[in-house]
Amino acid sequence: MIRILLIKLLDEKSFREKRRITLSEVSEKTGISRATLTRIANVPGNVTNTDTINALCKYFECEPGELLSYVEEQKKAVEQNTPPAG
Repeated sequence: MIRILLIKLLDEKSFREKRRITLSEVSEKTGISRATLTRIANVPGNVTNTDTINALCKYFECEPGELLSYVEEQKKAVEQNTPPAG
């Protein structure tokens, strides 16, 4: 699954600028709705589009590889270790 490292980049930018940056501010500067940013930040595996990724990369002044991370899904491993029902 692809994970968007929004909170990590937000924390790093806040630290660099020595101020608190909110999702509302990111929304204002990027044109991405607050609801979309909240989903990206809180819902694992949230699906988004390249326009959103582009806007976030521009805002954070980063490359897509700094914003996105591949995380192997654990679901299959859990299913394989679950005893059969019955």
